[in-house]
Amino acid sequence: MNSAVVTNIQGFSIHDGPGIRTVVFFKGCPLSCRWCANPECILKKPQVGFIERLCRNCGKCLETCPNNAIQPGENVYRIDRDRCDACGMCVDGCPYNALVRYGEIMTVAEVWDKVKRDKMFYDESGGGVTVSGGEPLLNAGFVKELFGLCQKEGINTCVETCGFVSREALMVVVPVTDRFLFDLKHVDTTIHLQYTGQSNKMILANAAYLVQSGANILFRQPLIPGINDSPDHIKKVAGFLHGLGEKALNLQLMPYHRLGQDKYKALHLTYNMAETSIMTDEGIESVREAYVEQGIHCSVSK
Repeated sequence: MNSAVVTNIQGFSIHDGPGIRTVVFFKGCPLSCRWCANPECILKKPQVGFIERLCRNCGKCLETCPNNAIQPGENVYRIDRDRCDACGMCVDGCPYNALVRYGEIMTVAEVWDKVKRDKMFYDESGGGVTVSGGEPLLNAGFVKELFGLCQKEGINTCVETCGFVSREALMVVVPVTDRFLFDLKHVDTTIHLQYTGQSNKMILANAAYLVQSGANILFRQPLIPGINDSPDHIKKVAGFLHGLGEKALNLQLMPYHRLGQDKYKALHLTYNMAETSIMTDEGIESVREAYVEQGIHCSVSK
């Protein structure tokens, strides 16, 4: 039975494709972007996080953990990662919600049962189901099966992807995907490697493939101050999009934010972007206008 690790199924989203949508967040990502807002989605396996400010040191988690993976005491990170298998028993036993489980193994049937419940809202708004992550196309077979069920019921389908996936994965989902939201983080290979941990060569090649295949695609760019907002980079991105043809001249900016910072702390990870400033509305608009001047239909994500 086709299964995958899912961190969340979020209903009534209006930012991940047209209309009112349900977004399925998959766990696992081939990139390690410094500005990632969903660090709980990077590893493919389930994890347990610890929210220290909610802990009252009641000791319930110590009693329930079967692997002795809980570290007692105040001002101590609660989870011993070497022992924890993310079974979730400590999460269920915590009366203060200081422990949280990121990810559960779900079948296509289980996900479908949840997303189909909002079909009336999809129909009324022109919305549908979006898969995100992490990188959902690490589970291309799962997505194909889920989207096949969606399309039989007339539900619009959308993939959010970083593009760092095999060509075979794209080929699997293209026939059942109504729209792709495709990230272009940086067009310079060296800088892309520096900030995401991977080269962008496969990403740029896959972008060209999707356009050539006739897919409905919206390119998106996380707008990170000091990394990809320079006039030189804007010109290079615009040149790349123009090179793909008229259908590729749409770009949506996604301004940098710190909304995922608490999840880094919960997972005992270092947040490397704390010193990066939040762009002003004027600064964001300046970048948007620069893209428009380069012949790109550019919008800003709310």
